Amino acid sequence: MIVDDSIFREYDIRGIVGENLDEQFACVLGLAFAEHLKNTFKKEDLTVSIGYDARLSSKNLFNALCYGLNYRGVKVIDIGLVATPVAYFSLFNLHVDGGIMITASHNPPQYNGFKLSVGKNTIFGEEIQTIKETMKSIDAIEIGKPEFSTYDIIKDYTTYMLNQFRQLKELPNKPKVVLDAGNGTGGFIAYPILKELDFDVIGLFIEPDGTFPNHHPDPTVEENLKELKRTLKEKSYDIGIGYDGDADRIGVILKNEETMYGDQLLLLFAQHILKEHKGATIIGEVKCSQVLYDKIEQAGGKAIMWKAGHSLIKAKMKEEKALLGGEMSGHIFFADRYFGYDDAIYVSLRLLEILAKERIDLQKWKNDLPKTFNTPEIRIDCPEEKKVLVTKEIEDYYIKNKEKYAITNIITIDGIRFNTKDGWGLVRSSNTQPALVLRFEANSPENLEKLKNDTLDIVKRTIDSV
Repeated sequence: MIVDDSIFREYDIRGIVGENLDEQFACVLGLAFAEHLKNTFKKEDLTVSIGYDARLSSKNLFNALCYGLNYRGVKVIDIGLVATPVAYFSLFNLHVDGGIMITASHNPPQYNGFKLSVGKNTIFGEEIQTIKETMKSIDAIEIGKPEFSTYDIIKDYTTYMLNQFRQLKELPNKPKVVLDAGNGTGGFIAYPILKELDFDVIGLFIEPDGTFPNHHPDPTVEENLKELKRTLKEKSYDIGIGYDGDADRIGVILKNEETMYGDQLLLLFAQHILKEHKGATIIGEVKCSQVLYDKIEQAGGKAIMWKAGHSLIKAKMKEEKALLGGEMSGHIFFADRYFGYDDAIYVSLRLLEILAKERIDLQKWKNDLPKTFNTPEIRIDCPEEKKVLVTKEIEDYYIKNKEKYAITNIITIDGIRFNTKDGWGLVRSSNTQPALVLRFEANSPENLEKLKNDTLDIVKRTIDSV
């Protein structure tokens, strides 16, 4: 089969339906994934769970994918319309050999895609490329009627959450919550859980709708938070929570309408886990503030900086036996009391548990952090075939010119992150786009601008010269 290489990304497969992804693609993916599972487990009797989001194309892709798996003898359990973390939950709570979530997360409605899991682990990198090469070697087949059993995994997931957080039901003066699900797949699962735990909660855009009629389901983009902020202010509620399209990422808005960023949320959870688990390992990524790493060490934890990417963080957490991990993008991973994957619904409940039990003023907690000045992610277009080479050239340049830029430390686990006495800068290749990703942090606005402008000049010169 002829496939578009560009839709096989570092962590998943994602493209535009009808353009580079269709039902025939899904069917052949099912054939290839079945072969991959058989090669991995060295057995024929295999079962996978499949969930899907609310996109208009998802059900048809499910049927074709399922048929491809059936054709190679793999049984399928249809877990229905679910959030991605609920699909992950099925891997730990059903007798399956792997799973697939059909979703394009926060992408526009015309997109869809597949997150693949072998055993209990989401696959990434070379393993996804192996699936691609297998698909290329397979001839398309006529798609027939799929066979599958069904299972209500949401019921099990809900019961699990209510059991773990049942103490919250009895607590007085719980924070009042505004929940914006963006018409993704997290709201219709999370909202009833919060109501059952007796939270005063306003639900915005709770019902799944694959056309996303109200706003784009990405809580890291300020434009998408307008209604959440407006409701929080008008109703004088305590905290706003937003989910992305498949509810594996969270966004948090404070009562004063400020954003609590992913690394700040990670730090809050780390400080609380370290009260009970001194010396615990916490994983952050290269875009996180230096404040995160310093504060974790001060609280008695072991802070590890790692590569950006949810699958990469999960793998590193298992390797290091970390209790917690997270990214700027709002992926937060709990291995403490949970399964170690990114689940925005579970993260919501852990956050509300802290607020309900300890009555922390999050605005004060954030204001008391060391003051730094930083940029959001800056993305600079760079051709796919050049971006890795450009990043390596920039890395070599900074290593040769450490003294010129007063660089005190260079970290090269994911692109280059260089420290100076005034702050740090990051240049790395995007895993998902033909672009370079930059971020900067400094001790003053003036130093931030200088650090950013010097680096942008070097990056642009390097792109032009390579």
